[in-house]
Amino acid sequence: MSTAVPKSVTRAQLTIMEPPSTVGAEPGGELAKLPLQFNPASLVLRKTTEWRRTPSRMAGQSALPEFVGSGPRSLSLDVFLDATATHDNSVERAVKQLMTACVPTPSSLARKTPASPWIRLDWGSSTTTSFNGVLTALQVTYTLFDVDGKPLRATCSLAIQEASVDPPGQNPTSGSLEARSTHRVIAGDSLPMLAWREYGDATVWRTIAEANGIDDPMALAPGTELIVPRIDEQSERGRP
Repeated sequence: MSTAVPKSVTRAQLTIMEPPSTVGAEPGGELAKLPLQFNPASLVLRKTTEWRRTPSRMAGQSALPEFVGSGPRSLSLDVFLDATATHDNSVERAVKQLMTACVPTPSSLARKTPASPWIRLDWGSSTTTSFNGVLTALQVTYTLFDVDGKPLRATCSLAIQEASVDPPGQNPTSGSLEARSTHRVIAGDSLPMLAWREYGDATVWRTIAEANGIDDPMALAPGTELIVPRIDEQSERGRP
């Protein structure tokens, strides 16, 4: 189990922010800040890359892999909460703050573009684990209760997936509009945002919609894998 953070030690904290109001924008204002009572005992950072091989029956060895693209960073950590010294409601208050990162914000609902808040872990000078992301999973395990049933200890397991948007037109496969890749949907994604990220033009989202048989550009189920076609590929399909 982690130990309490001495005053001389840098304290880790979670910041929950309003999601961007427009495609490509930075996150909005701060919704909540949760200084961690105990610094994480471990952080699990993960990043994936996708490769494609084209089999050849004449080849004596396996075909060379073709780089398709890189996936977002993901970060897993446990947050330990303890109110045994105070017997107050601080454990439940912290859990409620974390749960706000799992539901659309009132501002995004008012814009009719529902999106959950963005979240970031900040801990000293660490840069590999400090990035803007969305909370894809939250599990709370209460381990100690007061005589009235009030939770006094809890362990919160968080999974954060990177949500930052790359500069327009910078596809990792070739940096051009002709690149073809796939994209796994995360919470808050929309086809205009993906089109801006891949092609540098949010108005061509129909290219991705047609390739995947999507009618509603805003209704994307997290975890769905989308094909991101080349612009010229879609043009060729439309020719007689």
